[in-house]
Amino acid sequence: MARFEQPLGIVLAGGEGKRLMPLTADRAKPAVPFGGSYRLVDFVLSNLVNAEMRKIAVLTQYKSHSLDRHITTTWRMSTLLGNYVTPVPAQQRLGPRWYTGSADAILQNFNLIHDENPKHIVVFGADHVYRMDSSQMFDFHLSTGAGVTVAAIRMKRSEAHDFGVIELAEDGVTIKAFHEKPSDPPAMPGHPDLCLVSMGNYIFKRNVMEEALILDSEDLESRHDLGANIIPMMTANGVAKVYDFATNQVPGETERDKGYWRDVGSIDAYYDAHMDLVSIHPIFNLYNREWPLLTNPPSLPPAKFSEGGLAQDSIVGAGTIIVGGHVNRTVASYDVLVEKGAFVDGSVLMPNVRIGDRAVIRNAILDKSVIVDPGAQIGVDLDRDRERFTLSPGGIVVVGKGVRVTV
Repeated sequence: MARFEQPLGIVLAGGEGKRLMPLTADRAKPAVPFGGSYRLVDFVLSNLVNAEMRKIAVLTQYKSHSLDRHITTTWRMSTLLGNYVTPVPAQQRLGPRWYTGSADAILQNFNLIHDENPKHIVVFGADHVYRMDSSQMFDFHLSTGAGVTVAAIRMKRSEAHDFGVIELAEDGVTIKAFHEKPSDPPAMPGHPDLCLVSMGNYIFKRNVMEEALILDSEDLESRHDLGANIIPMMTANGVAKVYDFATNQVPGETERDKGYWRDVGSIDAYYDAHMDLVSIHPIFNLYNREWPLLTNPPSLPPAKFSEGGLAQDSIVGAGTIIVGGHVNRTVASYDVLVEKGAFVDGSVLMPNVRIGDRAVIRNAILDKSVIVDPGAQIGVDLDRDRERFTLSPGGIVVVGKGVRVTV
């Protein structure tokens, strides 16, 4: 990519993530650990950096300490060519108020845009699991001359009502209408059971975006949200185009994981995405070296299995010790201990979790530093679990950070 064309990347990472409680009780949604080694924000940053978009501001707001620390300690790039990934906390530049929506978040950070002076702005969300060569979307954006290009994924019509749904004009590229969480989503032409759904990834022509954001800021009835207000406004002006994610080609992808994208905004979706990782033939491949997922886990020794300890169809992180326990269909992060006689099945164990002798864990998510006492059970008696912990609609038990689970 020619340097004079390099866009400025803005990652929206201020989300509270209420549907992921209690995982977001002490951290922002993009800082939630995922996949044994990563944070959710690592996926969007990896996609941008691998695509050589390396001037990136991450807009934070809600309980951002762990997210800010992760970005500043992990995402360090050479400054020789002016590259950077920097967290930008809410600064109340336009008055004593926090961000009122995603559009307002960008409006309040116009200084970042003016300092870089780019022609185009890449605005991506920070809480989805996927691989994407963002440079292909940028090339498409330049070729159409769009004021905004919206990345879209094909989704079953029966599942599309929780997303922004795109209705196309006859040319198959121009957005005719943008429906935010419609009760009756419009189908794709020729595909009555499918919809085109926004991925929350946009590329704007800078001058068009700034004009729209300023106009929106003067509307007292607006939610000041990109999906609910800005994209419909630009659609009405005829300057919005769609980029079909199905056309994106990532080096090293397989037929099985091509086009994979998951919104992990709920406990059940977050859990299901982890089970994708540990399936016999993974639906999402963490091991693609041609488009690496980047992060910086702590320096720990290799995982250790002793006294008959066993892990099957699982991911086991560095520093984890399985001492005579049995782990099955589980993502065990780094620095986890599973002791003798313990059984863990279909679960997600975050860093520094301790599972005592003879404990049983089924279909559960254990946040950082959870201690499970010897003989304790989780996911066996759901009525009792419901009284002590969070139970998702899908029956997944979630134990919050630092909780001690007793018999």
